[in-house]
Amino acid sequence: MKFSHLSILSLFGSAAAFAPSSSLSHSTALEASRKPFISGNWKLNPQTKDEAVKLASDIANSITDDTPDSDIALFVPYVFIEAALKAVDGKLSVGAEGVCPEMKGAFTGAVAASMLHSVGVEWALAGHSERRVIFGENDEYINGQVLKLLEENMKCMLCIGESDSEYEQNLAGAVCAVQLKKGLAGVSKEDMSRIAIAYEPVWAIGTGKVATPEIAQSVHKTCRDILADMYDQETADATRILYGGSVTPETVDGLMAQEDIDGALVGGASLDAAKFGRIINFKV
Repeated sequence: MKFSHLSILSLFGSAAAFAPSSSLSHSTALEASRKPFISGNWKLNPQTKDEAVKLASDIANSITDDTPDSDIALFVPYVFIEAALKAVDGKLSVGAEGVCPEMKGAFTGAVAASMLHSVGVEWALAGHSERRVIFGENDEYINGQVLKLLEENMKCMLCIGESDSEYEQNLAGAVCAVQLKKGLAGVSKEDMSRIAIAYEPVWAIGTGKVATPEIAQSVHKTCRDILADMYDQETADATRILYGGSVTPETVDGLMAQEDIDGALVGGASLDAAKFGRIINFKV
């Protein structure tokens, strides 16, 4: 299903963004070709290096021969990256929670993509809702992060999603369209193989409101249609779109059963090795 450039905002701004899709966005074979991606975002946690090493090690130990064939990553505070990399012993990836779009110079407190790459980081987040809201990172800044990571031959997980007020106004599709188009500006079709998208409905994080698997699936389908409009259907079908709205051991199986949900970006539950281990070992 394709949408014209001019019609996207008006169409996706309606409640139709949450309506169940009547058409398949890809074949069963294409769906199977998207390798699941389970990731954890530690945010400003834990408090010490020893705690970080133990948590990373315990999470790595939850990966067994019976674990689904997935990509697994932990996005951790900069100061814990090298210790976490050693602790997981190659069982999963360790990424950064952000990056500066500048490569060097007078940017006190910043960390460049080249610095991250030099210590073994492959993935980094860009556009997380907390960075947008608390730290004021706008779409242009986020696009700079994306482009610098790609320039450094790294990979980026671009986070998108609507706020509580935008959700109440049925603006999920419109917000996702804008954030995708601005965040991926200048990203070629070929470079999309190094991009993952994380849809995080901000209204479902810590508010008591619940995004059902069906609601999440509907917005993921909308996002895939937007990518098809921006690039083509092949690129859209190959791009992994993760869900990031308070994923728990109780909700992961239902979410992963959805056609267009390719993984999870997990917050609080990734700080508990047993809970995150259950999410890594999701069942469909």
